[in-house]
Amino acid sequence: MNVLVIEDERKIAFAVRSSLEAEGFNCTVAYDGEDGLRQFKQHQPEVVVLDLELPNIDGLEVCSQIRQSKTQKDPFIVMLTARGTEVDRIIGYSTGADDYIPKPFNTKELTVRVRAVTRRASRRQQPQQSHIETPHFLIDREKREVLVEKREDGEIEEVHLTTLEFELLFLMASRPGRVWERAELLETISGMDYAGEDRAIDTYIGRLRMKISPTKQRDRFIKTVTSVGYKFEDK
Repeated sequence: MNVLVIEDERKIAFAVRSSLEAEGFNCTVAYDGEDGLRQFKQHQPEVVVLDLELPNIDGLEVCSQIRQSKTQKDPFIVMLTARGTEVDRIIGYSTGADDYIPKPFNTKELTVRVRAVTRRASRRQQPQQSHIETPHFLIDREKREVLVEKREDGEIEEVHLTTLEFELLFLMASRPGRVWERAELLETISGMDYAGEDRAIDTYIGRLRMKISPTKQRDRFIKTVTSVGYKFEDK
């Protein structure tokens, strides 16, 4: 599996590349945002390890452009940053990042995260339910397309989701009414144990709600189950 590492600090880039290649990944490295976008278009990686603070074009803009690009592959994006506040994490997620690792970090942890998203990709390649239709949604896995009727006038809108957001919605919508615990959702969609960080799912759910729900009814389709987690309802 191909991984693109976009990191301007060469020592960190070398350490990340060495750790990933030791696990059998094929790695390409770019040292600034502009070159990172060029390498992405050329190599079409399945995973992008992206630093937030980059010369020329910063990581947030690189992330945004990758998500908007017309490519055959929609990569998982793991964002690296020296910033560690909750606000910065939300900003990173809002631009399309699937995971977030604050610096300083352990290269073994990073490798585990990358391995987890590749397992998630492998699951998507296996035969499974291809589309879901509910009163307000049409979700097509093969096209990665989400159509939703948000307003009372019946107008249908296409909603653009990140890979993780799509997987989260598809999973919950596949079993409407089922209550999912926070840790269960994270482990199911990521393929790894986020022990001690199960509240991170609240950020993902918040982003998803903003995209699929009317402004004044953020919890219209994804309901909070107090002290437990969430469930999808479309009545």
